[in-house]
Amino acid sequence: MGRPRLATHSGVLVVDKAAGLTSFDVVARARRALGERRIGHAGTLDPGAVGVLPLLVGEATKMMAYLVAQDKEYVAVVRLGVATDTQDLSGRIIATRAVPLLDRGQLERVLGKFVGRIRQAPPMYSAVHHEGRRLYELARQGVEVVREAREVVVHGIELIDVMGDRITLRVICGKGTYLRALAADVGEDLGCGGALEQLARVRVGSFTRAEALPSDDLTRLERSALLARLLPVDAPLSAWPAVGLGDRDAVAFAHGQPVPLPQGRAGQGSFVRVQDHQGRFLGVGVAVAGGTRVRPERVVHADRPGYRVPSA
Repeated sequence: MGRPRLATHSGVLVVDKAAGLTSFDVVARARRALGERRIGHAGTLDPGAVGVLPLLVGEATKMMAYLVAQDKEYVAVVRLGVATDTQDLSGRIIATRAVPLLDRGQLERVLGKFVGRIRQAPPMYSAVHHEGRRLYELARQGVEVVREAREVVVHGIELIDVMGDRITLRVICGKGTYLRALAADVGEDLGCGGALEQLARVRVGSFTRAEALPSDDLTRLERSALLARLLPVDAPLSAWPAVGLGDRDAVAFAHGQPVPLPQGRAGQGSFVRVQDHQGRFLGVGVAVAGGTRVRPERVVHADRPGYRVPSA
């Protein structure tokens, strides 16, 4: 006889990834520790990076796209005067240049150029696909291809510290932003090159590093202790308005039917968290019919194909 299957649990486990682990390493540890195969992470961190890696367990995986779309906050140390093939210091140095004397005013003016909607070419050492292959696979074979620049959103860059050839930045950005590419682009604009030396992700959406579970605890703690750290399935959507439905409408919503908005109106096309009258999460709804009804967009405990994500 095979091993008995453990009861399925759903929720969000916010992990503080240690350096040296891949994001998939953390997922694999969580799968073993929780006895749950259906676990995904919200946003890859490079092996050398540390910080917030939210794990979505069970039904919470249905919230993946909504969480990935939320802002992220990083603290990054950039080494100026050096360029590498990976755009961080783990790679092969391809150029070195003298670092000019820079004052805070100069640095802040340059950093300001990278705030807003900017275009950024993904690094060769990234998981972006090119003609059916990952870019990092091509890079490991010594192949470099032209990468089309993509639009990303950088909400803000704060210059925290300047020490010799190192600058420390706090960056708040949207999905798809590569901090390695940002480091290299800032260095190029300064005329000396740059590469990412250290990176910590301190926030994903509303999840902060202060509340995160050290990744080593995934192998150290008992399953019951880890389950006690699970946040609710709808925790990634905590900033959204909640709509409570009566019993009949809750059943209809769970079966994919639009129902009246009990609170009256919401903005047409706006997203809401839908709950039953006991506060149990039913799924993601979108306001329709001029904001008088709510249509199921993603229902938990029911596999429904397709969903939209709020625009950035």
